[in-house]
Amino acid sequence: MKIFLIILLIAAVALGVLGFIIEALFWLAVIGLVLFLVTAGYWWFKFRSSRSKDVDTAR
Repeated sequence: MKIFLIILLIAAVALGVLGFIIEALFWLAVIGLVLFLVTAGYWWFKFRSSRSKDVDTAR
């Protein structure tokens, strides 16, 4: 799952850069930015929830 998220983040960054380079395809930048934010948010949420479970288990 971690490798999939890394690949998705790289793809989102690539789409964003490609979109900003090609002005006529500005929507690619928007899609890349949205994908990056959603994936990073999901990853952050999963990291926090798994970390809080580890802390609860240690108590």
